[in-house]
Amino acid sequence: MRITTPAWTPDSGATLAVALEVLLHGPISRSDIARRLDLSPGSLTRLSTPLIESGLLVELDERSETPRAGRPSRPLDVVADSRHFVGMKLTGADLRAVVTDLRANVVAEESMQLTSQEPRAVARQVGELVSSVSRGLPTPTAVGIGIGGLVADHGTVRSAPFLGWEDVPLGSMVEHETDLPVVIENDVVAFTEAQHWFGVGRGLDRFAVITLGAGVGYGLVIHGDVVVDGDSGLGLVGHWPLDPFGPVCPAGHRGCARSVLTSTAISQAVSAAVGRVVDYPEALQLASSGDSAALRVVDDAGRALGRLIAAVANLTAAERIVLGGEGIGLTDVAADAIREGIALDRDPRARTPDLVSTSGDDSQWCRGAAVIAIQRFVLGKRS
Repeated sequence: MRITTPAWTPDSGATLAVALEVLLHGPISRSDIARRLDLSPGSLTRLSTPLIESGLLVELDERSETPRAGRPSRPLDVVADSRHFVGMKLTGADLRAVVTDLRANVVAEESMQLTSQEPRAVARQVGELVSSVSRGLPTPTAVGIGIGGLVADHGTVRSAPFLGWEDVPLGSMVEHETDLPVVIENDVVAFTEAQHWFGVGRGLDRFAVITLGAGVGYGLVIHGDVVVDGDSGLGLVGHWPLDPFGPVCPAGHRGCARSVLTSTAISQAVSAAVGRVVDYPEALQLASSGDSAALRVVDDAGRALGRLIAAVANLTAAERIVLGGEGIGLTDVAADAIREGIALDRDPRARTPDLVSTSGDDSQWCRGAAVIAIQRFVLGKRS
């Protein structure tokens, strides 16, 4: 039997909605909560009082609701460090982990190299890393693991080509090792959820995510929900055509996102252009320093990224497009080319897409996995 995550609140519905407002937007005044949820002051008091008495919510020092003198209000907040969660990113070579509080603030991080890609051996190492990264902290409430692949039922890795896995019940295996609730999710879905709840997409009705690195990832939030289905995790945006004269990807598509925007594609193209093997950071450095051959390749990739951004903006009318992943350095070096690419496929009367770049740090992937675990706890979902 799968381990279940204890419920954050004993109730759902309006009570949970109040608690979520405070978690995602607190400290927040009662009047703001009532306005956002369309509640009367009396209803809000009835719903929030049990949450305060149970310690789930806390009242902060009084402050005036307006700059003018008036009736003071005691904003509501959560105790963020009352719970801790482990978020992990599993790659073909290593494990990376963070511990976060209830608001996904990172309080510890650690990594280790994989000694084997055999599923049970990986599960054992996950258990070791959970113990190591959370040493000296309260016992984690749950563990989230992000993986670059196809995931089913938040527990089974249907396909992870970089590990050679098919139908691996990783969730139950890690629960056996840790005695903690575990949720598995595609890493881009997890990253998108992190931006949705605690990142630069918070409060937006619709926004999109594009990630760059070993692959090209895409996430979409519409009306406050991340769009997912059974194909999420296949990397479908990698098949999007960008350059009719570009290289051919392993699937036989010419000039698709995968063939021109991944870190491997860019480093290989720059290597061919300069006549020696360079890795992705050096490829960007050469372009930044003015090497004409490297600059041509990187600018071509930038224009391709601009066309992908334009396609996303045209098709989704996203309020914001969030760029992330370990390959995010392209957005700095090829900024002008990206703008050119956007202009190629965007109506000149349309607004300029609101682009926000994240740090690209590995911990962002882990933080996303932690948010998946937080959501499972807060929303009371069960595997």
